[in-house]
Amino acid sequence: MTAAPWLLAAALAAEPAAPLLRIVSPEEGAPVGGTVTVRIEAHPSVVARVRRMALRVDGQPLCTREAPPFECEWEAGRRGGIHVIRAAADLRDGGRIVVSMRTAKAPLPPQGRLTLPAAVKVVQVPATVVDERGRFVPGLTADAFRLYEDGAPQQVTHLLGEGVPRQVVVAVDISGSMAGAMPELKRAVRSFLAAQRRDDNVTLVAFNDAVFTLARWESDAAARLRAAERLAPWGGTALFDALVGSFDLLARRHGRKVLVVFTDGEDQSSRAALEDVQKRAETNDAAVYMIGQGRATRDRKLKDVLVRLAAMSGGRAFNTAAPADLDGVFREIVEELENQYLLGYQPANLAEDGSWREIRVEVAGARHRVRARQGYRALPQRKEPGE
Repeated sequence: MTAAPWLLAAALAAEPAAPLLRIVSPEEGAPVGGTVTVRIEAHPSVVARVRRMALRVDGQPLCTREAPPFECEWEAGRRGGIHVIRAAADLRDGGRIVVSMRTAKAPLPPQGRLTLPAAVKVVQVPATVVDERGRFVPGLTADAFRLYEDGAPQQVTHLLGEGVPRQVVVAVDISGSMAGAMPELKRAVRSFLAAQRRDDNVTLVAFNDAVFTLARWESDAAARLRAAERLAPWGGTALFDALVGSFDLLARRHGRKVLVVFTDGEDQSSRAALEDVQKRAETNDAAVYMIGQGRATRDRKLKDVLVRLAAMSGGRAFNTAAPADLDGVFREIVEELENQYLLGYQPANLAEDGSWREIRVEVAGARHRVRARQGYRALPQRKEPGE
């Protein structure tokens, strides 16, 4: 026998219903800083109905998810300010559920700035090893490598090989000169994004007169591909701004880092100068892959810039004669990343005096060729001022 409606209502009122959607991390009213996992919990009755979950922080898109877990990483910074986190679930039946919360401002210590734990300094060195025939050499262990800083031997304290998640930034030139090549470029970018592993975090940046983030640290394959569909040609070229912004994004990440940049022309619109790009590159530990086409393959000065940035990092520079070549170039990069090592060492020279430290990597007892990060500038660790 079916219960009377008033009895059912009374039963529901006796115990508060669980929320359909709630933000479980970070906690409401808690101060945040550094890398934070934003996690959304949906009621079991809602999970299967979610078509798309979109997360935003302070009004800016953070990530989208189409299936559990509904979570992603957020770089909250070190300043401890107040932030608003918002989650919106679009349902398959056309409905929508929205929830938001605010974090708290972190209290400042008496001296007026946040205190941060001191970290052991570790220098990371991307390295690619090939044999005499140019074939990748997999399966090497840390004791196979010999690493030198300014000629002095250093001990390799850790080595990461294949299968380790990556932090990947792809920066794509969408200036007006790309109109004819855009279909081929979009196809190549989509193939590259699809080839990244599920546990890789991928950011897609587009640049013309300005710099746009189309997907931020996205691990959802479908969301990556949707972001690539938004690539459309117009405007000038702010290459230096895109490089500086991409380096800054990667500087706040940990682990294996990769920057892939495509451009078909010289910088026309950047606020940043080449010197700004050089400074970021000298302190960044991402492997950089520069792809040039059109004017970028003919302008000697621009070509030298692309080659220098890639070589410094242990990556590579490519010149493509035609848009149809792009797919092959992106495939080469995917193959190299799958066979790349990441070496780490604690330098014997701990002075943060702004000097350039040259790095050399060899493989012991073998006639292998190694392409690796060429060095770094030993700058003091940046300290964030308190609010």
